[in-house]
Amino acid sequence: MHKRLACISLSALLLGACATGGSDDGLVSIATASNGQSIANAQCTVNTRGASWTIVTPATIDVGPGNGDLRIVCTKPGYRTSELILPPYAGGSGSSVGLGMGGGSGNVGMGVGLSFPLGTNGWYPANIVVNLNPL
Repeated sequence: MHKRLACISLSALLLGACATGGSDDGLVSIATASNGQSIANAQCTVNTRGASWTIVTPATIDVGPGNGDLRIVCTKPGYRTSELILPPYAGGSGSSVGLGMGGGSGNVGMGVGLSFPLGTNGWYPANIVVNLNPL
């Protein structure tokens, strides 16, 4: 009985992790913020395995279906360069966590991207906010 309860609890946890929102039409909105406050006019380079875009935030671009990691590098005067890497997830049937890295003035932070895709092609989150840290 305890094993069955543990399996049911684990199944509920896994299903909750899979219920992440994404952009199944390929449109991704990218914004920048610092300390929870929106910051406009940061210049960002957005890359997938198949394409590259240069944008000024906030912006919405059509990146299409997941084609490798989505890599976003943003710069703005007065802030450290910040990088965010997000792996695609399989159209609502997988989960993903993306953490970024930034550096400058002797301070470096690092992060990890993690994905559990259940399909071959996936999607990226519909709304992405890149955090910028002041110099």
